[in-house]
Amino acid sequence: MARAPESGTDAGGIFLGQTSYGKSDVRLVKVRRDTDRHELTDVRVDVALEGDFEAAHVRGDNTGLLATDTIRNTVYALAKEHLTGEIEEFGKKLVEHFLEAGPAVERVRVRFTEHLWDRITVDGREHEHSFVRAAGERTATVEGDGGGLRVGAGIDDLLVLKTTNSGWEGFLRERYTTLPETDDRILSTVVTADWTYHGTDVDFGGVWRGVREQLLATLTDHYSPSVQNTLYRMGRAVLERFSEIEKIHLSLPNRHHIPYDLQRFGIENEGEVFHADPDPTA
Repeated sequence: MARAPESGTDAGGIFLGQTSYGKSDVRLVKVRRDTDRHELTDVRVDVALEGDFEAAHVRGDNTGLLATDTIRNTVYALAKEHLTGEIEEFGKKLVEHFLEAGPAVERVRVRFTEHLWDRITVDGREHEHSFVRAAGERTATVEGDGGGLRVGAGIDDLLVLKTTNSGWEGFLRERYTTLPETDDRILSTVVTADWTYHGTDVDFGGVWRGVREQLLATLTDHYSPSVQNTLYRMGRAVLERFSEIEKIHLSLPNRHHIPYDLQRFGIENEGEVFHADPDPTA
């Protein structure tokens, strides 16, 4: 809400701005049992609806308004028939449904956070219906209005580390600088990546797996003078490999590993024992 200029407004000059509502944290797990080799999808779904909801906000008139309980039920109901492959395709179906079902809905945004599971392997053989939680999370966002759809995807909480081939030196030093320079350190970070596609006719699963593979490969293929340089190399490599991707955003917070002082115990620490801490001076 806001207060508008006095001229041309009603008494008090207060008006309602853009509004949205929806249902978040819908926890959906689906097991596909059409063969002996089961397929598992474990996903959190957040749905946001935008539109002309002034009557509900200002006058308390809920006519034509979808209940948030209905939104949640719809996610589970449509999953039965339409969550058969990639989460992005399921998102397209949800967007189309809510645009049609809600008389006052003008735009829909559906975000997925998929928890990945790997098959348990015993004696070199993958088990058909037993799983172990995998590293990282797959994300996807599908947005749409009457004019079309837009799809994005991403990776969350992917913890990576390399024990050498990384440094931090030549940086600005001034009176409060205490951090020593080094040309051999542990590089550890949690990769978060979000990207948008040029269109909606994409091999979403294939590209997602390829992006994850490329991010990990780029981490390993160079001496890293800084986390910033590695971040740039990762983003550039993804865009060069996948023409389907329009743009990508990356976040790589530094997870510091500080050599622990063992000399006070008469022990030489030759780059083997570290204290892991987000604060480089801890």
